[in-house]
Amino acid sequence: MTTLSRRELFSAGVFVVAGAAAATVGGEPAQAAAPKGALPGTTFAHGVASGDPLPDGILLWTRVTPVKTAVPGSGLGADVSVTWELAEDSGFRRVAAKGTVVTGAARDHTVKAAPSGLRAGTAYWYRFSSGGVTSPVGRTKTAPAAGEALDRLRLGVVSCANLQAGYFTAYRHLADRGDLDVVLHLGDYLYEYGVGEYQARDVVVRPHDPTTEMTTLEHYRRRHAQYKTDVDLQALHAVVPFIVTWDDHESANDAWSGGAENHTEGSEGTWNVRKSASKQAYAEWMPVRYNAGGQLYRRFSFGDLASLSMLDLRSYRSQQASTIVSPEISSPERTLTGAAQMNWLLDGLTQASTQWKLIGNPVMIAPVRFPSTLSTAEIGGVQTLLGSSTIDGVPYNVDQWDGYTADRSRVISHLRDNAITDAVFLTGDIHSGWACDVPADPLTYPSTGTSVAAELVCTSVTSDNLDDILGVPPRSGSIAVEDAFKAANPHVKYLDFDSHGFSVLEVTPAAVRMDWYVLSDRTSPTSTSSRSVSYQVAAGTHKVTALA
Repeated sequence: MTTLSRRELFSAGVFVVAGAAAATVGGEPAQAAAPKGALPGTTFAHGVASGDPLPDGILLWTRVTPVKTAVPGSGLGADVSVTWELAEDSGFRRVAAKGTVVTGAARDHTVKAAPSGLRAGTAYWYRFSSGGVTSPVGRTKTAPAAGEALDRLRLGVVSCANLQAGYFTAYRHLADRGDLDVVLHLGDYLYEYGVGEYQARDVVVRPHDPTTEMTTLEHYRRRHAQYKTDVDLQALHAVVPFIVTWDDHESANDAWSGGAENHTEGSEGTWNVRKSASKQAYAEWMPVRYNAGGQLYRRFSFGDLASLSMLDLRSYRSQQASTIVSPEISSPERTLTGAAQMNWLLDGLTQASTQWKLIGNPVMIAPVRFPSTLSTAEIGGVQTLLGSSTIDGVPYNVDQWDGYTADRSRVISHLRDNAITDAVFLTGDIHSGWACDVPADPLTYPSTGTSVAAELVCTSVTSDNLDDILGVPPRSGSIAVEDAFKAANPHVKYLDFDSHGFSVLEVTPAAVRMDWYVLSDRTSPTSTSSRSVSYQVAAGTHKVTALA
C-alpha cells in the first residue's frame, strides 16, 4: 500500500449540477468489481467517489493532477477542463449524463458533479477524463423512489480510521462484498495528529503527512489527500456511494463551536480560522453535498422503508462540561445540537413517512454509568479510550450526550410523548462495539425495561481500543471491564472494547440487524475479517436482542 507525502487540498466545496436524461439499466451486474486505484503521480491519483444518493441524483467526486508539480495544496497548476460521464452500463455505451467542470489551483484541482434527472434505485457507472487520461471507473446507485415498497436495505457502517494505527483492510472487505446499497461513515474519517502523537500501541504503522499536527488549510488538504491514496479506501469509494458526517478529528479532538481540547489559541492560530480551514478541506475532498460554511446535517430516504437523519454534533455544541456532576450538564442553556438542528431532528422523527427512522449519530446517546469496581489501571484505560473526565476516581464521558442531558431529554421525551416507533441511533466515535436500549428513564429501566429507541455502535476501523491502551492481548483483560459496564448499565446488552473492523446493517420491515466484523490484525495489509456477533431490533420493540 502506497501513501503520498505531498500537499493535497481543494478549496471551496462547489459542485456542478447537470441535468440527465432518464436511464434504464439492462443486464448489468448488481456490483462491479472494485477497480484498482490510480498510482500516485498519475492524473487521477486519488481515485473516484460518489455520495449522498437521492432518488433522482447522485454526487460524483475526483481530483485531477494535471502536472507533477500540481500536488495538493501547492497552489500550482493551471486551470484545466475535466469531463465526466455517467452511464447505464460499465462499458459506457449508454451514457445517461455528462458534463465538463473547470478546476484549478484555487480549488486544488478537485471536482464535484451532481447529475440529476436519474432513475430511482438504479445502478450507474461513472468516470472522469482530462488531458487525454481517463480515471478509474466507479459504480454508484441512486436511492429508491419516495414511498416505494422496499423489502431490504443494506449499509456498511464505519468510523474512526486512523492511518497511523494500521491498514484500511476493513474498507477492502466491505468493497469485496458486492451487496451494499450505501456506506455510512459516522466520523473521524481522518485524524489531525502529527507523527508519533497517536498511533497503534505507540507504534506508527504508516506516518502521517504532513508530519506535524494539521492546523492550517494546507495541512488539512494534504492529510485528506494522503488518506485518499489508500488503495482500500479508493476501492470502497469506487463501488458504493458514501453518506458521511464528521466527528471531532476532522478538525481537532473534542471540538466544540468555540474551540477544541486539541487546540491552543495563539500558537496554533485562532480556532475560527482553523475550523474554517478544516471545513473547507472537508467540503473539497469528501463526496458530500456540503459547501464550506453551509449546513452538514441532512436527511435521506429509502422508499417506504427507512429515513436516515445525519447529525452534525460539533458545529453548534456548547463547550464540554468540566465534570458530570456540574450543574451545567443539565442546563437547558447548553446544547449539543443547536436549536435549529434539534427542531429539524424532532420534526423529522414526527413527520417521517418511512417505517424505520435511522439517525446517523457521531457520539453515543444511551446513558453510560461508569462502574466504581474498576481498578486504577482499568479506570485510566477507559478514561483514555473515551476521553472522559474523572470524579472520585470514576470517569464519565461528557463529550457525548451524557454531557448534554437537556438535549437528550428533549429527544427521549419527544420519542415517548409522540409514540414514535422504530427509531435506531447508529453511532461511532468510541472505538468499541455496543448494542443498547435507549431507556425512557435509566433509573426505572431495571424494573420496567421501558425503552424509546435502540442504539448500535460500530467499532473503530483502526484507532486504539481498550486492550491497546492497557497493553493486554485482545479479549483478555477487557472482558472483566465490559462485564462491569453491563452490570452497571442493564440497558447495554453488548459491549466489545477490543475489536477493530466494520459493521453491516440490514434493514427490513421485520427488523434492523447489525453484524459486527472484526479484523485479525489491523497492522497487516492482508488482515482477514470474521463476523463476531449480530444483534437485531425487531419492529415495534425499541429493544436490541442477540442473534445466533
